Amino acid sequence: MKGVSRGLLLTLVLTMLAGALGAWGAARYIDSRRAQPSLPEFVHHEMDLTAQQEARLDQLEQAFAVRRRVREAELRSANAELAAAIQARHEYSPEVQASVERFHHAMGELQKETIVHVLEMRRVLTPEQAAKFDARVAEALTEPTP
Repeated sequence: MKGVSRGLLLTLVLTMLAGALGAWGAARYIDSRRAQPSLPEFVHHEMDLTAQQEARLDQLEQAFAVRRRVREAELRSANAELAAAIQARHEYSPEVQASVERFHHAMGELQKETIVHVLEMRRVLTPEQAAKFDARVAEALTEPTP
């Protein structure tokens, strides 16, 4: 290392340190931006549920999954209808308006089903668990979108 000056060596060390600090800072930033766990993940993994509660919640989630799939199929159907209506006339026709309204109706029904499901889940919880659940629901409904 006779040909390497102290200045060059110091520059290399500082560059590596700056790179490492930058990578560490980026990793911390990305980690802080990660989405919170879903409500079912939160309930199943962050609450101390009894076996009976787990079983009841599993039943509720299976029933909701069926209802959700039906509503999502309605949304896909309404979107397909909307696409066909737009392709037919390339204007905001009465058919396009009806398709949009059908989509909004299906979306609203899915939202209602979801709210009913969340409230059904809550009824399975103890008062202490319900308080944590309520805080998580409120946080999920009010957190800013990225």
